[in-house]
Amino acid sequence: LEVKIIDPNTGETLPPGTQGEVCCRGYSVMKGYYNNDEATRKALTGDGWLRSGDLGIMDEAGNLRITGRYKDMIIRGGENIYPREIEEFLLQHPQIADASVIGMPDKLRGEKVIAYVKLRPGEKAAPEEIIKYCRDNLVKYKVPKKVIFKDQIPTNIAGKKLRRVLREDAARSA
Repeated sequence: LEVKIIDPNTGETLPPGTQGEVCCRGYSVMKGYYNNDEATRKALTGDGWLRSGDLGIMDEAGNLRITGRYKDMIIRGGENIYPREIEEFLLQHPQIADASVIGMPDKLRGEKVIAYVKLRPGEKAAPEEIIKYCRDNLVKYKVPKKVIFKDQIPTNIAGKKLRRVLREDAARSA
């Protein structure tokens, strides 16, 4: 099995230590989607590389670290924002038990950052406090425009955050 990291926009192979889309090919990689040529063309390159949609960084020794999902990337004012990075930062806050970050359309900058936060039991906080915490520690374009508190961050059976559900919730509350 071969693995490489590519620039998701150009398809060019990236050097070690650079974040990009994880691709693989080999005997265990599917040949395509059943009865879905369009999905197959999007997922597989002509020379057999599967574009996983996962973002990762590979070091000089070939060790791979998954850093997020390409589809989840937020583009705000031309800057690429990876939700997982902001989520990991939010989880360092002593009052926060869980967090999920999404992008929503923004007329001025393309997308805006929205953070869904679950507080630890017994904790209370205002959205402005969480935004200030981010403003004091993150670059400006990564600071959430809105913080929404939830009792539970929706996940699937495998524990993966259901960002689609959060986007629908944010659209309803806009």
